[in-house]
Amino acid sequence: MQALYAFTIGGDDAQHVIDTIINEQLGDDKTAKQFAQKLFLITMDTADEADRLVERHAQNWDLERIAWIDRLLLRMAISELLHFGDIPPKVSINEAIEVAKRYSTVKSGKFINGILDAVLLDLHKEGRLKKSGRGLVGMESLLSKASSSSESSS
Repeated sequence: MQALYAFTIGGDDAQHVIDTIINEQLGDDKTAKQFAQKLFLITMDTADEADRLVERHAQNWDLERIAWIDRLLLRMAISELLHFGDIPPKVSINEAIEVAKRYSTVKSGKFINGILDAVLLDLHKEGRLKKSGRGLVGMESLLSKASSSSESSS
């Protein structure tokens, strides 16, 4: 998230962000660095698509009114949902919520949870959710929960 913030708000060059934020903070952990770099680059590449998905589900909110930290967390989680098949959706959503609780506003966790639940349901309905591997047990209940919460809010 820090790298995305530096790139988006600070206007830093992507390689400079990778070198000074991702690589410096993760030190000798090659696996973590590779994952963070991949997530950073894919999130940048899919920002417009993620923003469109957020706009579709952020009722009564212009994208520009959403706090930058929340927008970046939503972009990152949506990138994981779309492009990281080995990360269970629940993990992506929970991580975004926890980071929001720590670094954003008091209401950000609930806001992000609601948006990501709706996005997850859409991606599943559209057949765009390509997940595999361990940790996906219970995904049906997560999708069922998301479906029932979106139906009750309609």
